[in-house]
Amino acid sequence: MRIPRRSATLLLSCGLLASSLSALAADEPRYYNQVSLRAEVSKEVARDLMVVTLYSEAQNSDPGALARQITETMNKALQQARQVKDVKISQGSRNSYPIYDNKGQKITGWRERAELRLESADFPGLSKLTGELLQDLKMGGMDFSIAPGTRKTSEDALLKEAVDAFKARAQLATQAMGGSGYKVVSLNLNSTGYPRPYMRSAPMMMKADSAAEAAPSPDVEAGTTEVSMSADGMIEVQMP
Repeated sequence: MRIPRRSATLLLSCGLLASSLSALAADEPRYYNQVSLRAEVSKEVARDLMVVTLYSEAQNSDPGALARQITETMNKALQQARQVKDVKISQGSRNSYPIYDNKGQKITGWRERAELRLESADFPGLSKLTGELLQDLKMGGMDFSIAPGTRKTSEDALLKEAVDAFKARAQLATQAMGGSGYKVVSLNLNSTGYPRPYMRSAPMMMKADSAAEAAPSPDVEAGTTEVSMSADGMIEVQMP
């Protein structure tokens, strides 16, 4: 029986399409005996960065005089802080707002506040500076964090440990399934435990210096933070 030319062309096209799909399917990797695994390692890392926030706050009926007073106080503190080595200085927020009478209709004065933020890995040096600045400023808060360099070093060490732990778990899974080996299909590494510093407000423990009773130094205890590195992935167990 003679097949019409159009039908023959259609059959040929279908045959080529089926062959192409078969070739693509053959090229695609096929995974069998896949197992999802998770390994996690952790260590205690010392908080080696001290963060202090100080502020000046005052009230005056003359907003211009008030601004000059705050500026002079903050400039004096900045000049004093610049004399101490290895202290990172940054100015925080500064704002002023009106004060109204009891009826809330008439402005009777103005209040202004300006902040100064100090960071250092030299705890004794920053603690001493803080005590001196407290003669003119007030304590806004103090806390401790992990310095960027320390974070990178701890992450690098934990990364290798996490990968080794993942390999050990993958080997256990392979043995449990009676496999002869395994291949890593995917692997993701994530670190946790690096919270941003937050300010712990007063009251704070203070220890008085017998030689300078007017300038006590804050008694500090940095502590540690538990840092973790997780390895999440999938393996393909090879069966004999």
